[in-house]
Amino acid sequence: SVVVVDKAPGKAEGIALDILEASPIDLLEPVCVSGDNMEETRGSEVVIITAGATRKEGMTRDDLLRINARIVAGCAASAAKYSPYAFFIIVSNPLNVMCHVAMRAGQLPRTRVTGMAGILDSCRFQYFIAKELGVSVENVQAMVLGEHGEDMVPIPRYSTVAGIPVTELMSQEQLDGLISRTRDGGAEIIRLMQTSAFYAPASAVAQMVSAIVMNKHKILPCATYLTGEYGIEDTFVGVPVKLGANGVEEVMQLELTAQERAALTASARKIRGMVELLERERQNPGTS
Repeated sequence: SVVVVDKAPGKAEGIALDILEASPIDLLEPVCVSGDNMEETRGSEVVIITAGATRKEGMTRDDLLRINARIVAGCAASAAKYSPYAFFIIVSNPLNVMCHVAMRAGQLPRTRVTGMAGILDSCRFQYFIAKELGVSVENVQAMVLGEHGEDMVPIPRYSTVAGIPVTELMSQEQLDGLISRTRDGGAEIIRLMQTSAFYAPASAVAQMVSAIVMNKHKILPCATYLTGEYGIEDTFVGVPVKLGANGVEEVMQLELTAQERAALTASARKIRGMVELLERERQNPGTS
């Protein structure tokens, strides 16, 4: 069954009804519960947190960081109270930092918290490569590491078309253009729709949920808490992991060039800086 929780009156009910009305098409018999009470989620296997504010005029990134940290902390603590053994997937932005917030607020093991964005960013890169070369997306594998944001790290060396490295199929100028568009992927959709993406993120989350509940041991790029892997400590960073019934079962360590490792380290340093800002303000209220 699926439980939808939203504090906005009627929104959770509307989403639940939309899901239920699709059941004759999908030939499913879903049980969908909705409301504004987190207790309805009791005993969940997987909790997906998408809650958060959007940036408004006059609001700095740090302002948004603080607001969403409070929202995500509240959601995670409440959900963990009713589903202490659930696996938590974070979608709220800034995603890597919100993973840390959720883990701390919910007092959760690091293997049961991960962020969605690595799949989304890799799929965007995959689509842009396929479109540029005029091939099926099914032929393309792509890899994006690091932060879900401007400092993400696309890795062309680990991106292939029918097993052929993409670096052998297009010029560096073409690749640079696709990397730039991938980094700007979310912002491009906001410019076009005046709201954030939802179809691609939802598909990415569904892939993660399937890997967990069906114990697929599937390798997917996700924001994961690192404890020395890639030389990075105590930070949620996008890397390939093995996902199964036990959550993050293994961090897959790629061989990176010095340039790629430096970019990943810089990306992690930015994430860690935002986490430390929140930690300082938590320990010293009123300093912001």
